[in-house]
Amino acid sequence: MDFFSTSKTIGILGGGQLGKMLLYSTRKWDINTHVLDPSDDAPARIACNKFIKGDLMDYQTVYDFGKNLDLITIEIENVNIQALEQLEKEGVKVYPQPYVLKNIQNKCLQKRFYNQNKLPTAHYEEFTRIDEVKDAVAKGKLSFPFVWKSASMGYDGYGVKIVRSNKELETLLDGACLIEEMVNFTHELAVIICRRAQGETVNYPVVESEFHPTSNQVEYVLCPARIDKKHADRAIEIATKVSEAYGHIGLLAVELFLTPEGEVLINEVAPRPHNSGHFSIEASYTCQFEQHLRAILNLPLGKTDSKSAGVMVNLVGSEGHTGAVHYKNIDQILAIDGVIPHIYGKKETRPNRKMGHVTIIHSEIETARKIAEQVKQTLSIISK
Repeated sequence: MDFFSTSKTIGILGGGQLGKMLLYSTRKWDINTHVLDPSDDAPARIACNKFIKGDLMDYQTVYDFGKNLDLITIEIENVNIQALEQLEKEGVKVYPQPYVLKNIQNKCLQKRFYNQNKLPTAHYEEFTRIDEVKDAVAKGKLSFPFVWKSASMGYDGYGVKIVRSNKELETLLDGACLIEEMVNFTHELAVIICRRAQGETVNYPVVESEFHPTSNQVEYVLCPARIDKKHADRAIEIATKVSEAYGHIGLLAVELFLTPEGEVLINEVAPRPHNSGHFSIEASYTCQFEQHLRAILNLPLGKTDSKSAGVMVNLVGSEGHTGAVHYKNIDQILAIDGVIPHIYGKKETRPNRKMGHVTIIHSEIETARKIAEQVKQTLSIISK
């Protein structure tokens, strides 16, 4: 199916920054795109051929959006699966496939999937209500600390919390959840795997993620990860097995823990372009967004090697600032060699809201990491 300079149309569910960056590649290739997002100010609105405002979780809205399209993809997992299943039955190509999304969208189903396929992951228990968790703690069946994860609707650190006390237990939202044992790890890693319909698979190098201690958001992503080859190979091996088990089409970002004993455990996955792959826009021969397009269009996959070491810095809203955004000292970071900012186009800032990212390119990963720290200390995302 030829999408280049034709009327063939790709629909994207979600118009946030991932959708916007995916449109960098559709624009480059003159591919027609429609975007559905609930916000009038969605970052992807400016670059698509047609924008529709609507609820991604509403069956009729998603069905009506997709029924005249040739192919649908996503930039967020929280979408109406039933509508996608019906569209697929009617001949619309949907990537990642609805059955893949169904297994990943719910964290409890995701964890069960790992166990069913004998894939290594941390021990966990499922609960239907928060009262059940409190009762398990009271009876000594659960002990602090542990990780609470909402079964659904979590993203960017929301719906995930490390619980260390009864006081913190009282702050958790009610509803289905899983409680996961705290993993003692030395590194948080990620591997992005890409699969096309005819079976070709490629992987990007293992990256290392550094998270903010309280917001649970990624602050830095380093490529390559600062680990030895044995552990990198093991991470790629496990990520590849996860990809094969799901049988997805498109990108799959596999987040992993590396323990002091050298064990590699799966944390979570995301079947779409991912924060851990942003470095690839400047540092890789083929960026993750183009790679996703190649896969869902069943085109030959691109080279995933890095041209240089790269570090990504997430830009989030500063504490105490809500309102019209101002990027304080952005001129100063632009004066540093190898620093490339990406501004997502969100006009309003608030604490910890993702507003953009900066990629630092350098021949040496440790030097790039030091520059990343300088960028983080210099640039502030504040309100006017």
